[in-house]
Amino acid sequence: MQLIRRVISFRMSNPILSGLCHAFVWMLLGALVLSLFLWMTGMREQDLSLYTYVVHALSLLIGGFVAGKRSGEKGWYHGGLTGVVYGIIVLIIGFLALDASFNWKDSLQLASAFLISALGGIFGVNTQRN
Repeated sequence: MQLIRRVISFRMSNPILSGLCHAFVWMLLGALVLSLFLWMTGMREQDLSLYTYVVHALSLLIGGFVAGKRSGEKGWYHGGLTGVVYGIIVLIIGFLALDASFNWKDSLQLASAFLISALGGIFGVNTQRN
């Protein structure tokens, strides 16, 4: 039984990478829920912009929380860095998929990603470790 636990249990030691993985998993779950809303209700794609920002904000908060908790110190730093990397990845995907160029709104998005994830990191570093 110990062998199975050792093989299945996968723990990332880098707090930023761990926070990014958690953030993207929550973002994918949120995207799945939003697509189910689109499919099952009369909602249009134009109505989703507010909800996508909520999904990204929750993902960033959770990713920053995990990064701060895993780091044990400087939660704002690890959480904020997680948010910036998350934001850059989302911008790169938007650039490649939609051929969108970089503008001032993107820098505002990166700044808000830093702030939301830093807040999550502050909460994460201040939780009890078991």
